[in-house]
Amino acid sequence: MLILRYLALFILPITLAVADSSYPSLWESKDPDLQARLEASVYKNGLLPFVDKELLSLVIVDITDVHHPRVAELGGDRMIYAASLPKIAILLGAFVQIENKQLELNEELLDDMTDMIRYSSNSAATRVLERVGRENLLAILQSSRFQLYDTEHGGGLWVGKDYAKKGAYRREPIKNLSHSATAMQVARFYYLLETNRLVGEELTNTMKEILSKPGISHKFVRGLQSVPNVEIYRKSGSWREFHADSALIESNGHKFIIIGLAKHPQGGQWLVDIAEPLHDLIMDSETPETD
Repeated sequence: MLILRYLALFILPITLAVADSSYPSLWESKDPDLQARLEASVYKNGLLPFVDKELLSLVIVDITDVHHPRVAELGGDRMIYAASLPKIAILLGAFVQIENKQLELNEELLDDMTDMIRYSSNSAATRVLERVGRENLLAILQSSRFQLYDTEHGGGLWVGKDYAKKGAYRREPIKNLSHSATAMQVARFYYLLETNRLVGEELTNTMKEILSKPGISHKFVRGLQSVPNVEIYRKSGSWREFHADSALIESNGHKFIIIGLAKHPQGGQWLVDIAEPLHDLIMDSETPETD
């Protein structure tokens, strides 16, 4: 349920950044060829049974031409517990407030945000969340400007618990999760980031710098470590059998987004194994010419 009394704090700043109609909805940008090749790749890598059992969700988005994204997904609107991946939502909340002059981007905050993303520091994440405001963040995520948590699309990014031992302060309404994500909503986060629709261009560059240089080499990062000329902007998450990774990747003139969410003890290895095949789906395809 939308927290209206907190949303009111953000109506003016958020609605000032009008959505650019030249960028289509990712849900309306499905590409049949990319979809078929994603399914073939997942089958070849032995992961299709886990997709069918709803234990693995994948999204790949070619944004080499940002005005004409090409999307393929398997279980893209399936929401699961996503561990530390939703720390990207806290990052967004901080930058929205920085842009709105409600937070100062000082060295202390920048260090905490960098540690929260690159090294997944729980203490840094909780400190940033406290500065943003817990209910303020939920209002931002559910706002009409971002809609990164949307019940009409299965939910999405949610942070309803500190990254600490204390219990949840507000669980999301669909599955009662404390830290959640859907692969499509995480893909939207990166698409909005790359097109300067989360915050302005200067702050976007700072966000991307924080998301660069991953400090933990596992999942997609490990899977792509032997691929030359790859730049990765990334946030992952792991807890017990839950494994998540998300990345905006620049490689040999291409830009694309890959998201993987798994619920299985071997889920982290699945994301290692599928990373290079997903990369190759983009490298081996021709982006359609557009007018």
